[in-house]
Amino acid sequence: MAQILDPLPHEDSAAIICCYVNASSKIQIARITNIPSWYFERVVFPGQRLMFEAVQAAQLEIHTGMMASAILSDTISCSSLILESEPVVAESSGAIGSVRVGEAKTSDEPQDVGVFVA
Repeated sequence: MAQILDPLPHEDSAAIICCYVNASSKIQIARITNIPSWYFERVVFPGQRLMFEAVQAAQLEIHTGMMASAILSDTISCSSLILESEPVVAESSGAIGSVRVGEAKTSDEPQDVGVFVA
């Protein structure tokens, strides 16, 4: 989803493309609050991939939805969620051009970090 309503501040360093995967069975809120003059908050459903643009210094807070509240369950450096281009041949079609998703562990639940084939 494009960040049309609240773009990154221009004075900050170069933007990075990040990806976070909600591998839990609960709805999560992803929020960045440590960058001045910028607000980022998104709902991430179970199994959903959230791709977003941020600066290297950004910290992604993951709030896990509980009954009538949300608990801060993890804080992840956005520099560890950077998408890296990596040519991989897909077995079924022989197509080249995939992206590796940066690994991120939230809570004690097992994490599924996969490969997105373009």
